[in-house]
Amino acid sequence: MAASFLRSGLAAGAIVALVAVCASAAAAAEVQITIAKMKFSPASTQAKVGDVVVWKNDDIFRHSATARDKSFDVDLPPNSEKRMTITQAGSVDYYCRFHPAMVGKLEIAP
Repeated sequence: MAASFLRSGLAAGAIVALVAVCASAAAAAEVQITIAKMKFSPASTQAKVGDVVVWKNDDIFRHSATARDKSFDVDLPPNSEKRMTITQAGSVDYYCRFHPAMVGKLEIAP
């Protein structure tokens, strides 16, 4: 009887853990920032910690999305896409290392 109770308790704990993981994954969103015609679009983006930024380079040139605070540096060859999970809240200005006049901003909520 005690072994059966223990097994059902462990199973219930596993279900609760699985639901918690699924709930946090469901709360995450994808935020797309596209590079085209030498511009980030949108130039200013809002996101939350846990969201995934999809950087998409639709340009014919190599670009980067480089945080001024050095928190990320995404290298994007022409016609490519890369994903980055946001881990910290705050306001992050970024630019293209190859074309420094290209700038953008991420506003990240906790």
